[in-house]
Amino acid sequence: MTLLSTRATAAPPPRPRARFRLRKEALVGWGFAGPFVAVFGLVFLAPIGYAGYLSLFQDRLIGGTSFVGLDNYGEALTDPRFWDGLTRVGLFLLVQVPIMLGIALLAALAIDSGRLYGKTFFRVSIFLPYAVPAVVASLIWGFMYGDQFGLVGNINEALGVSLPNPLSPSLVLASIGNIVTWEFVGYNMLIFYSALKVVPRSLYEAAAIDGAGEWRIVASVKLPAIRSALVIATIFSIIGSFQLFNEPSILQKLAPNAITNDLTPNLYTYSLSFSGQQHNYAATVAIVMGVITAIIAYAVQLRGMRKG
Repeated sequence: MTLLSTRATAAPPPRPRARFRLRKEALVGWGFAGPFVAVFGLVFLAPIGYAGYLSLFQDRLIGGTSFVGLDNYGEALTDPRFWDGLTRVGLFLLVQVPIMLGIALLAALAIDSGRLYGKTFFRVSIFLPYAVPAVVASLIWGFMYGDQFGLVGNINEALGVSLPNPLSPSLVLASIGNIVTWEFVGYNMLIFYSALKVVPRSLYEAAAIDGAGEWRIVASVKLPAIRSALVIATIFSIIGSFQLFNEPSILQKLAPNAITNDLTPNLYTYSLSFSGQQHNYAATVAIVMGVITAIIAYAVQLRGMRKG
């Protein structure tokens, strides 16, 4: 009886037509996802895999390319030039990112408040620098910074003063931070403003009925409501800071004494690969930098998304 009952309650195997339909649906799904998977594997996974492969080898004067295992990673972790560049980028991140996100948040709150006349004009104006390519922006600001040929030099000549040289070794990192802030304030402002637009207005009305003022509504309603957007913008900014390359690379032609080849880890990697012909070690430094960036970004994400 038990055997008969088991056979009676067991689900019948799918019919050939049903199996064909399921297989067809799976093929249709892969047809939509296939192009993305192929491009993702080609432009993301394949370069990472190839860089990992290169990092396990080393070019030597005698013997040519030979397998060295993890020796390159040990060298990178004790390389003072790499750690100096990472320290500079870390300092850049701690100073520039809060300033940039703070300005972007204030702009988004001002536009969302409804009390700003011509908010469309201000929104477009603040976002417009993001449309300027990084190379062009760096050249524009680089020639403005010049104390011999640019705006700073013209001011010194016209007023008979001696303004500090923005491209000097002590100020060049702050000058780069100004360029990056000018470029990406609008981008982050748009993220914050878009997040504010989907917050239910009933929350503001309820807070106002309870006696909350404008600043109280901002602190207790608006900022908690866009917490996810704040975390995302912070993570993007951290990753962008660790990837700092375009601005110092362009300004290096204008300030070769201030911007060295190891000012940032990415600039150091580039110089190793294309100037020093140390492709294997450059791949190692790039992978180490990528792992450090991923760990810090993930830690910020966990901290930001944690429930209060």
